[in-house]
Amino acid sequence: MWKCPKCGRSFRREDQSHYCGDTPKTIDEYILAQDEGIRDQLQNIREVIRDELPNATEKICWSMPTYWQGHNIIHFAAAKKHIGLYPGPEAVAFFAERLQKASCKFSKGAIQIPYSDELPLTLISEIAAWCRDTGNHA
Repeated sequence: MWKCPKCGRSFRREDQSHYCGDTPKTIDEYILAQDEGIRDQLQNIREVIRDELPNATEKICWSMPTYWQGHNIIHFAAAKKHIGLYPGPEAVAFFAERLQKASCKFSKGAIQIPYSDELPLTLISEIAAWCRDTGNHA
C-alpha cells in the first residue's frame, strides 16, 4: 500500500492519482486543482465542448468535468500522463479510425491524449456533437 504524503490516504498503486481533500464542486475548481502546466489544455477542451454543447449543464460527476443534458454526454479528466476523454463505447468505436490517425490511444469508452501531443480539438468537438446528436453518451 502507498500512502499519500499530502493527505494521508492509502492506495494500492504507488503515486496513485487522486484529489487530496474535497472533490472540486465546479469545473473551474477542478482545472485550478491541476498542475499549472496542463491547465491550458484542460481549459481548451472545456471551451471546445462548451461551444459544441451550449445547452448542456457543466458539472462534476465521478470527480470529472461532465456535460449533462438529461444524461451525461461526455466527461474529461486529467491523469498522470494524459488527458482522458470519456464519450462512451459507441463513440469510441465510431471514431476509432480517426482516433488512430490522431495518434490517440483508446479503449472501450475512453480516449487518452498525451500531454505532449497537440490537442485534436476539431475531433473532440465532433465527438461531443456526435454524442449529443445520437443519444449515445458516457
